[in-house]
Amino acid sequence: MMARAGIMALTLLAAGLVDARAQDRIHLRTNEGEIGEALRDGGVTIEDPLAVFATVLKNLPERVQVYPTENYFYFRFTHSGVVYTGNIRLAAADRDRGRVNFAYNENPTDWNADPKSRFVVLGPEQGVIVEKSAPLTYRVAHAGKTVTFALNDLSGAKPPAEFIKADETFLGPVFDESGIGFFLVFNARLKIFHFILDETRPVADQFVARKGGEPILIGKRTGFAFYPFDGRKILVGADERQSRLNTFLDGPFDQLPENFIEGEALREAILAADPSVKDRIDRFGNFADNSGRYLIHPYLLYRQVSDLAVFARCVASKAVAAVNRAACFVIGDDEAQRKNPRPLALKRR
Repeated sequence: MMARAGIMALTLLAAGLVDARAQDRIHLRTNEGEIGEALRDGGVTIEDPLAVFATVLKNLPERVQVYPTENYFYFRFTHSGVVYTGNIRLAAADRDRGRVNFAYNENPTDWNADPKSRFVVLGPEQGVIVEKSAPLTYRVAHAGKTVTFALNDLSGAKPPAEFIKADETFLGPVFDESGIGFFLVFNARLKIFHFILDETRPVADQFVARKGGEPILIGKRTGFAFYPFDGRKILVGADERQSRLNTFLDGPFDQLPENFIEGEALREAILAADPSVKDRIDRFGNFADNSGRYLIHPYLLYRQVSDLAVFARCVASKAVAAVNRAACFVIGDDEAQRKNPRPLALKRR
């Protein structure tokens, strides 16, 4: 017993030391470091996308983890006093054809809201080699530097059985650039999409209840607003300013589960919701004319927290049948720009 107690004490002591050391390794940012970065000349020809790509690749470690489910590896750097943001994307539609997408621009701000963006598709013609080395793992090489990109393997991420209701189809797991996980669900009867919070894994946020009586939970870090309904937390809002400035907190509309879409499930769901795009999209929802991807954006972009009260009013409305209340959490594209947008359930009366 004494020996076992001693071992337990040593184990607890070791655990305490590990916790203490973990606390010592926070990622500390200082004003000194930020000013030093702003004063440094990055030495890159910013107008040349291939030169910028080479510089970004050169400064990456030999292996990186890509978290977002549309396979964007985001980065930022400062050059001549200006902050640039961008991404390297290994899109499911063309990475196996040896292509990688590269984009960057000045970081949007309230006073520089629409900076020029540069985008190129790179491949062997530009001396860029993309090779699949394992499932969801790709090597990208250029100018003597090779980086392995490990895509986020969420093949085992499944919602609990009770999460998916009789009228719904689970389309796949979503991991947003905010660090929040979702389940993308389509309701075939109501013809609506939902992003449902994935609580089967640790959630990288803490939530507070909205003051006002409505059962709205708002992320302290992300500002994402969720409505607890039918045993799930449905995303109903993201901060409008974050969307306008295209930050990591603009919501998961740009992170569909493209690595995990089974067959034609996503295209069929989109066509059921919007038949007008028949013959215009591929199975990932990309438009055939390369103009972008079909927008799945059921949540509200709120300017102030009080805007979120609309969802509780809809749920409480006698004009909305109980079986249709899930449509209370969807703001249609035609309503999104209105000052006081109505949820879909109130429009369909």
